[in-house]
Amino acid sequence: MSCKRADAAIESFGATVRETVNANKDKIDQEQGLRLLQEGSKVLVAKGKKVLEFRLKKGQPQGELSLQDLQKAAIGPSGRLRAPTLKLGKTWVVGFNPGLYEEIFASG
Repeated sequence: MSCKRADAAIESFGATVRETVNANKDKIDQEQGLRLLQEGSKVLVAKGKKVLEFRLKKGQPQGELSLQDLQKAAIGPSGRLRAPTLKLGKTWVVGFNPGLYEEIFASG
């Protein structure tokens, strides 16, 4: 359900999606998912109304949050990367939160 809401939000801001991966067909496991996220410089994880921000340097979170915190937030109970997951430059967005999407897409 949140993927459909994410698609609708992205469309409402007129953003263009370059590539879509169907999470039901192309499953991204825990190891693969963490590797992808560690390629970025920032990861935003939405869980309900809460948004966690991880700033990464050389693949490791900086500040109070750890790699285990990132794994716990971004990997679902199935052991796979949570959907929807977006890559915007060097920023990854995991999960759906309407306010976060508005902040990201309304700013350009």
